[in-house]
Amino acid sequence: MGCKSLGRKLFLAPRVFERAGYKDEDQFLGPLLIGILFNTYLYGIVTYQYASYYRANFNDRLTVKCVVAFLFVLDTVHSAAVMYMAWVYMVANYENPTALQFGVWPYPFTPISTASSALVTHLFLGDQIYRLTQRKVLYTIIITMTPPTFGLGMASGIEAWIIHVNADMPRINSLVIAWLSMQVSVDVFLTVTLSIILRRAKTGMPSMDTVLRRLIRGAIQTGLFASIFSLGDLFSFLLLPNANFYGMFAIPIGRIYSNTLLDTLLVREKLKMEMSSSAFERTSRVMGWIPSMKVAPGVAATNLHIEVHRNLQDSTDILSSYDDERKNIPVNPV
Repeated sequence: MGCKSLGRKLFLAPRVFERAGYKDEDQFLGPLLIGILFNTYLYGIVTYQYASYYRANFNDRLTVKCVVAFLFVLDTVHSAAVMYMAWVYMVANYENPTALQFGVWPYPFTPISTASSALVTHLFLGDQIYRLTQRKVLYTIIITMTPPTFGLGMASGIEAWIIHVNADMPRINSLVIAWLSMQVSVDVFLTVTLSIILRRAKTGMPSMDTVLRRLIRGAIQTGLFASIFSLGDLFSFLLLPNANFYGMFAIPIGRIYSNTLLDTLLVREKLKMEMSSSAFERTSRVMGWIPSMKVAPGVAATNLHIEVHRNLQDSTDILSSYDDERKNIPVNPV
């Protein structure tokens, strides 16, 4: 490339960034690169979790296996796509700043991927909350909030794909804000609900209390991580719309949702070592991980959701209700 041509492109660069809504290339490419690097790191973690899940051979229901396989494909496709986007902006068009005027397809694909991961994870955690508490109201709230959130995320991605020009992206600001606000609301609701369940979860059986606390604590820790990134995505979009910092949070958040779901499933590896095989199987059936059988649930399985449900309704009556059950039901050792 000749000096004259290169000089002309360098002269046009500031105008290109200004037209796209950025002061310079650092505000556009810097946060983008950080988000891609962190996403790659998280993809390595969830890939290890996927391998651990299939190696553990939990004999889960086909639905659970399909959910895990779907998230693996989605994570792989999106992670490869954002690395391709980095190549397009930073290598293929290194001397062509005008390329920053246009959005590469992995960028609008990000909200589509994130919305899909969030949908699966939110419904899964909602099902776990229902199985632990037997409260239909909580489950109804979750399944009522989740589909509109997914729809708004899909609409944001599709609209951004159609617009294509970065300078025109503010046209979908209201749609993106609505989507991120709904996503934050669902994440916070799930985290708070699980925290309340953890605080009140007592069955009167030390072994079952350990199971409950470990299951819920893992979901809270990873769910809180997703909530923090959702809040970061929302606030950076509202407060710094022209700095592209929201991309730094938006790109890796799908891997965080996958980590949340996989962590909830993989916690059984430790439980399996600490519980008897029969107690572990009963717990897995109650939580819906493995196919249920048309037989009466054992005491451990009964306590896992019935006693928690009763405790959430009236924590002062939990000890008396447990004593009544012990009089009528023989207790099997766990």
